[in-house]
Amino acid sequence: MPKSKSNSQAKSNPGFKHDIVDRKYEGIKEKDYLQLLYLMKLTRSAENRVVKLYRQGKVVGGVYLGTGMEATAVGSAYALDRKKDDALFPLIRDLGAHFAFGQHPKVYFLQYLNRANSPTKGKDGNIHLSDSSKNIIGMISHLSAMIPPAVGWALALKMRGSKGVTMNYIGNGGSQVGDFHEGLNFASVRKAPFVLIIENNQYAYSTPNTLQYACEKLSDRAIAYGIPGYQIDGTNVLEVFETCWRAVQRARSGEGPTLIEAVSMRMRGHSEHDDHKYVPPHLLEEWAKKDPIRRYEAFLLEKGLMDEKSMTELDQRVEKEIDDAVQFAEDSPLPEPQTAAEGVYAD
Repeated sequence: MPKSKSNSQAKSNPGFKHDIVDRKYEGIKEKDYLQLLYLMKLTRSAENRVVKLYRQGKVVGGVYLGTGMEATAVGSAYALDRKKDDALFPLIRDLGAHFAFGQHPKVYFLQYLNRANSPTKGKDGNIHLSDSSKNIIGMISHLSAMIPPAVGWALALKMRGSKGVTMNYIGNGGSQVGDFHEGLNFASVRKAPFVLIIENNQYAYSTPNTLQYACEKLSDRAIAYGIPGYQIDGTNVLEVFETCWRAVQRARSGEGPTLIEAVSMRMRGHSEHDDHKYVPPHLLEEWAKKDPIRRYEAFLLEKGLMDEKSMTELDQRVEKEIDDAVQFAEDSPLPEPQTAAEGVYAD
């Protein structure tokens, strides 16, 4: 690994402090440090490109982004292992989880551009995509409707004698819906191998947390189900990974589900059409100081795992991958009109 000096941090991140504790994180290997950064950068670059395509009129429908939440999506799904029969049930801001679990950027752009060779054959858009070949299931709805199917999948794994684990996500707003309680209670009673991530990004569309729940921490609800609950820094990819890795190992060993509340900030609107003027500017300014990618870059530079040259090379690699994926999607055919009703209704 290239070694850097302290002035490299100042050059790449002027005035930026990472405040990530340099210690041995459980479950992580040396190669994983750079892979986590690559996946977060790939996620943000892909989403930034979709915004451009949207503004060019090439994307129909909503564009949902996870800006500021990349560490939560990437760090959590990176703790899973598809070779061990694990399954991912992501939500609308979890592109990083798709990538961490093995999905290719080409599929993402095919889906947003409604191409005939996309997972939904051009009949649905944005992040409503599944890939059963990779055990990526959903996204059905962001209003906790994914929790019961994810728990059901986990229970099926257990009944088959598999050591697989399912991971699902819910927003702070979605955690107020009945399916949250019903699904998590059932998972707890049956000791299903299930990990639920609450992505607490401060707002449910335009509703702040102060108008959503009265408890201090959403993770405190875990005690009512008799399971562990943790509140973590959702902008620290290493903390996210370690906490989720432990939860996955616990589930794999037959000890049941875990509830994890990852606290971050949604740095853009609910969708790209939303200017999120309802968010106080000072709140965005405060959270910008904890940007998960810049924060982690500064950590890697200080730790000596990257230098200016390797950082530039990584950025170039990511941009080329995104360029190639977009070109592939734009060159792919649109669906033929006569196929509009195919695969929509059961025979």
